[in-house]
Amino acid sequence: MERRSFLKAAAFTAAAWTFSRHEALAQQADSHIEILMDEPVGTIAPEIYGHFTEHLGSVIYDGIYVGENSKIANQEGLRSALIEKMRAIKAPVVRWPGGCFADSYDWRDGIGPRDKRPRRTNFWTDNFTAAQQKQNIPQVYEPNQFGTSDFVRFCKLSGAEPYIAANVRSLTPLDFDHWVEYCNSPRGTTTLAEMREADGSADPFNVHYWGVGNESWGCGGNFDPEDYAIEYKRYTTWVPSYGVNLHFVASGPNSDEQAWTRGFFNKLCHGQPSHDMHGVWGLSIHHYAWNLSRGKTQDWDAGKGDALNFEPIDWYELCKETDRIGGIILDHWTALGEFDLDRKVKLVVDEYGPWYRPGTENAPEQLLGQMITVRDAVMTGMTLDTFNRNADKVGMAACAQLVNCLNSLFLTHEDKFATTPVFNVFEMYAAHQGGKALRTEFSAPEVSYDRDGQPANFWGLNGSASLKGNTLTLTAVNPDVGRPREVEIVIRGASAVSAHAWVVAESDIHAHNTLDQPDRVKTHGADVSVRPDSIGFTFPPASVAKIEIQLS
Repeated sequence: MERRSFLKAAAFTAAAWTFSRHEALAQQADSHIEILMDEPVGTIAPEIYGHFTEHLGSVIYDGIYVGENSKIANQEGLRSALIEKMRAIKAPVVRWPGGCFADSYDWRDGIGPRDKRPRRTNFWTDNFTAAQQKQNIPQVYEPNQFGTSDFVRFCKLSGAEPYIAANVRSLTPLDFDHWVEYCNSPRGTTTLAEMREADGSADPFNVHYWGVGNESWGCGGNFDPEDYAIEYKRYTTWVPSYGVNLHFVASGPNSDEQAWTRGFFNKLCHGQPSHDMHGVWGLSIHHYAWNLSRGKTQDWDAGKGDALNFEPIDWYELCKETDRIGGIILDHWTALGEFDLDRKVKLVVDEYGPWYRPGTENAPEQLLGQMITVRDAVMTGMTLDTFNRNADKVGMAACAQLVNCLNSLFLTHEDKFATTPVFNVFEMYAAHQGGKALRTEFSAPEVSYDRDGQPANFWGLNGSASLKGNTLTLTAVNPDVGRPREVEIVIRGASAVSAHAWVVAESDIHAHNTLDQPDRVKTHGADVSVRPDSIGFTFPPASVAKIEIQLS
């Protein structure tokens, strides 16, 4: 179907859907959801709903940090509007300073008086044009005005825990020890504790989460997994804790490269299953989703799809690539089980999200910046539901990245600020944090589409459910861009007394917020039909929905 005809049909379908239960009651349900109250999966770690910040483009400068003397409302130089929204979604943890930037970062550059801090070449400098490289802007040449104390202050103001990625590629284990000392040593005990106090915090930061390198298979050193295992042990042996329970996250594989996981733990555990995981709390996994533009070059950027100009086939192909994260989690969990006898190690998916080619950023300095549409909301909901369903395996995650970048929750430029549809999803899904994940079965017709002359399909409805007290939260994604899902929901082992729903869905699948139109995409309330033995609900096309159910 041609794009114009399809969009006209999709707009008619969505307009006819009125967020009402009447049509659902008039028709027989074509889909079913069964929530099994007596089959818990595990507790959903709040840290699964974490975020990622890197000194990349305008993520830090102009995104998070505007400076204390800025006319933009700020708290000690940190953008107030961003802090307010972070608290609204109960942001649990934020990762920093990278990303690839972390493995060329000397943390000492970001402490002490701001006017004494050095300027450095940013890891991403070569990704800017020659003209941009001649400009004196913080996105190209790092001024180090935002350092460790600023990051921790941002976390505390946002209600989040800091997660710091250490430099393994170009610093030493002693440098790592000293960074932990700067953050966690008691007041007045060491020179670094005194430097922290001079930077604005007499009390220790008590940082629990430490990433031991980043993408050590690539920009973090081009290590083999066995060589990285040796480095990991050097960096984590006898690190002073200062009474803080340090959680070390080992640099793990790129997507589904199981050879890295097996090679790393084989070396770490001397080739045998073990009760000793050498302090590994989590294994980092990165998985970005992109679909190559049909007929385009395979170049790193040019080959990716466009953030705004896409067809239904591009939507569904991106669904498939995003949905791979479920299999990736299972594969690495299986590999971990070959060594980790006590299942101490959790998976940490600390970079994920759709990635498009450049061209939709708000400003030239917003490297990797892209517009965020309803499509990205659906991909994010799909991913978070996968984490919930694997609550026994995934201990932490970080959406990449927080602002002015890939899959961002926020857009900024100077005094302008907007949330994206991804923010709406995190706002809805926050109810899952700390809940007991329940096994939930979904049955729905598959989505069928034409893939360049060949038939293709994708699942028609999927999601997750969790329980807190008498409140049952169900979230789900309908990936079909043209058809609603009339759903019957059955709760095995409990009875519902009331229910309310919220939906992110628009008539145009390309809908997105901009700095000039920040309210184009909103979360809508929706009707739910509570019956004696089931619940009826209509999931609109191309939607993410949450149903909050009160149980008797």
